[in-house]
Amino acid sequence: MKHAAAGSALAAILLFFSGLAAVAQDASEKEIERYRAMISDPLSNPGYLAVDRGEVLWAEKRGTKNVSLETCDLGLGAGKVEGAFAQMPRFFADGGKVMDLEQRLLWCMQNIQGLDTKDVVTRRFSGPGRASDLEDLVAFIANKSNGMKIAVQLKHPKEQEMAAVGEELFYRRGGVMDFSCATCHADEGKRIRLQGLPNLSKPGKQPQDTMASWPTYRVSQGALRTMQHRLWDCYRQQRWPVPEYASDSVTALTVFLNKQAMGGEINVPSIKR
Repeated sequence: MKHAAAGSALAAILLFFSGLAAVAQDASEKEIERYRAMISDPLSNPGYLAVDRGEVLWAEKRGTKNVSLETCDLGLGAGKVEGAFAQMPRFFADGGKVMDLEQRLLWCMQNIQGLDTKDVVTRRFSGPGRASDLEDLVAFIANKSNGMKIAVQLKHPKEQEMAAVGEELFYRRGGVMDFSCATCHADEGKRIRLQGLPNLSKPGKQPQDTMASWPTYRVSQGALRTMQHRLWDCYRQQRWPVPEYASDSVTALTVFLNKQAMGGEINVPSIKR
């Protein structure tokens, strides 16, 4: 009887403290959301500094051909940026492959501007005292799809193939921890520390809210980050070998995730922790 009473008391204590933890988590999430709301205005969101820098880079003449990116075709015609991000990744006949925005920008830099992109790729992710042309360009172009719906293209056989490859990668386990994307993002109610983990395995609101909010300004990093960085960092945290920048594997995974997020309304750059 004593053991039973002790067990019941212990269970009650654990239940009490788990309830306190849940309340604390909810309170923390509300405070985070309140903070995001405070700086979500373009005049307060530091991510819009990247948008402005990207607009300048888009029109700047560079490379051996001394031309700007204003004739770069992002899928809707040469130089057209409004709505282009909402429909990417997509198949580009001139490149013979499905490309996400970063891949396409690198292709245009090399083929339209005649630019040696070695330095651009070296600075693919910004850091203290080191700007990233690609992050800034993505911020500018993605912002031109604000208010539009995610409508990734899946008509071409290559686009359908990339969606299938991306789904396979989402569930593929590996690395020293035997993790996959699905380990964290295929169930309801999962958290890492105080951060809720969206279920991306089912089409609908959670993947829509997730994919429609990148690129984002990361407060903890003091920098704007793209989905390329998010996926790179996810693989790093899983202890997988990190993917090459602008690789076909990252593009395939993005196609699959945007397929799950079809119809989500884009609002970028957002604010995240």
